[in-house]
Amino acid sequence: MKINLFKWKHYQSDIIIQCVRWYLKYALSYRDLSEIMQERGLSVDHSTIFRWVKQYAPVLNNNLRKHLRPTNDSWRMDETYIKLNGKWIYLYRAVDSNGNTIDFWLSQSRDKKSAKKFFRKALKATHNQMPRVITTDKYNATAMAILEEKYYGDLSCITEHRMIKYLNNIIEQDHRHIKKVTNHMLGFKSFQSACSVISGIEAMHMIHKGQAGTSNVTEEVALINQLFHVA
Repeated sequence: MKINLFKWKHYQSDIIIQCVRWYLKYALSYRDLSEIMQERGLSVDHSTIFRWVKQYAPVLNNNLRKHLRPTNDSWRMDETYIKLNGKWIYLYRAVDSNGNTIDFWLSQSRDKKSAKKFFRKALKATHNQMPRVITTDKYNATAMAILEEKYYGDLSCITEHRMIKYLNNIIEQDHRHIKKVTNHMLGFKSFQSACSVISGIEAMHMIHKGQAGTSNVTEEVALINQLFHVA
């Protein structure tokens, strides 16, 4: 039985999905999208689009998971920065050696505890496998987190940890797409809002990279409609 995710909404589902998809994929503001909708004869306030993104971005991320293709066992892990109320918070991310997203974790601190939470989330994801090797920078808290996860059995005892900066170029390049979309936002107002929107941006990035089997925009749109049960 299909769930109607757009029940009681004033606007048609295709309009809502298009606004959410464009915001999560391109460097557009809520006001930009409001003006684009006006050009198409639709009056949609920017605050309404904000509520749509906050509500449906996590749905996109959650529903995408079962469609993701398996990643490989060579992980490249790093952190980047997101602004929240004028202060920096930390986005833990990892890709495999082919550039496919392993997972992500948004944290208000950069420490061993946060790194461990990232690894546990990544290891629970069904599209990932136990890493043969994890490549990171030389940040000590991450190294300690890996040691403890191996000790407690969450990571395999034979997982190799490499701290070689040039091997992490692939994850640093991958950060750029996320930063391109988030930089124009001028920061988030709440941690909950940041988590919601970031999850959608990461999901759109995975779709764009072909991790769910899409190879062009038409297929991306069809998949997203399917994920929202409007295909």
